[in-house]
Amino acid sequence: MEVKKIAVLGAGLMGHGICQVAAQSGYEVNLRDIEQRFVDNGMQMIKASLQKFQAKGQLTEGQVNEILSRIHPTVDLKEAVSDVDLIIEAVTENVELKKSTYREVDQYAPAHAIIASNTSSISITELGSTTKRPEKVCGMHFFNPPQLMKLIEVIKGAKTSEETIQTVLAVAQKMGKETVLVKKDCPGFIVNRILIPALNEAVALYWEGVADRDDIDKAIKLGLNWPMGPLMLLDYIGADTTLAIAEILEREIDPKFHPHTGLKQMVKAQLLGRKTGKGFYDWTQK
Repeated sequence: MEVKKIAVLGAGLMGHGICQVAAQSGYEVNLRDIEQRFVDNGMQMIKASLQKFQAKGQLTEGQVNEILSRIHPTVDLKEAVSDVDLIIEAVTENVELKKSTYREVDQYAPAHAIIASNTSSISITELGSTTKRPEKVCGMHFFNPPQLMKLIEVIKGAKTSEETIQTVLAVAQKMGKETVLVKKDCPGFIVNRILIPALNEAVALYWEGVADRDDIDKAIKLGLNWPMGPLMLLDYIGADTTLAIAEILEREIDPKFHPHTGLKQMVKAQLLGRKTGKGFYDWTQK
């Protein structure tokens, strides 16, 4: 199946970036969120991001305007999905909220349309089972920020068809992304299943006083060639998001994923990182 038009549900941190990538790749995109202010904010972030590309000489003013003209913002879910081939869902990581969204989308979207979730931790099989088209539901997990990060994890649910997977892989390729296929629907997929325990251990080293923050980050940057240290990365992701994924891994896979007390303490204290201004680092000055 050829995808010509895409709907992105959610204009937040990930949604606006996914929308921008799709529009930059030549797709017509409906961008939908539940309130006008969220849609407007998403559009502002897209404009700001495109202007950065323009300032660097990677896009002309004409190209920026052309990309923006392909994006159609709306708060109406029916309007957003009724004429598209692919729906990319980037709703908040809340299983009940996602399920109710899927039920609605299933009613309004054309029969041939694929629904792909940008979830990082919720079961694709479970999301698919809330629709009458589980064979057309898969995972399409982008990384933050989607405009720059090259990877998309494509995840097969228990009932996802081969055609659905091939269609989504083709879209990812057209977006200029590299893909990996997750053949079984397991929490955390590939990246987070390896990353979250690593971040959790970095928190443990810090809280147990084994090493200072800067030395932990320096050790991993220089010793494992990561572009940034784990504690700084944690501040970017958010301690709350990291904790939520760790708890899902612990519950669904193995107690070994148990989140460190220090991580829980930081969430309780609202030291979430960049989003609250303080985490392991102070972001209020930067």
